Amino acid sequence: MSNPIVGIIMGSSSDLRIMNDAAEVLKELGVPYEITVVSAHRTPQRMFDYAQKARSRGLKVIIAGAGGAAHLPGMVASLTTLPVIGVPIKSSNSIDGWDSVLSILQMPAGVPVATVALDGGRNAGILAAQIIATFDDTISSNLEKFKDGLRVKVEKDAEGMAR
Repeated sequence: MSNPIVGIIMGSSSDLRIMNDAAEVLKELGVPYEITVVSAHRTPQRMFDYAQKARSRGLKVIIAGAGGAAHLPGMVASLTTLPVIGVPIKSSNSIDGWDSVLSILQMPAGVPVATVALDGGRNAGILAAQIIATFDDTISSNLEKFKDGLRVKVEKDAEGMAR
């Protein structure tokens, strides 16, 4: 997408199955984004460059997904003043996902990472859009329609169950 304002990064291409959920909801809500692989352990210089240049490139929020030791969200948060949303991913080398959840959730004072549920890419995208909506009326309106759609779906489901 041109002129992205949300960066979606992940530690490995195997995380794409989860992180695509963030991309899909951002697209649905009209939020320009970019998506790429940035590994904290295998490409630390790429991670440093990405995080340190994100603001000057126009990004407003970063969504970072990682499995296993899951250092990517926290390390990125330590290198930028942009809000970082962490997505813990249950990966093949994961301890049932708990290692990822705790690695992202338990950040030291001064380096916050907003953390969504395990494999919660979709909610990360929604949260990023909500952050953007604080200063973008179009995205705010899109979110209102989205949330209303959730309400309508639940009401239809409830009607279908009524006897």
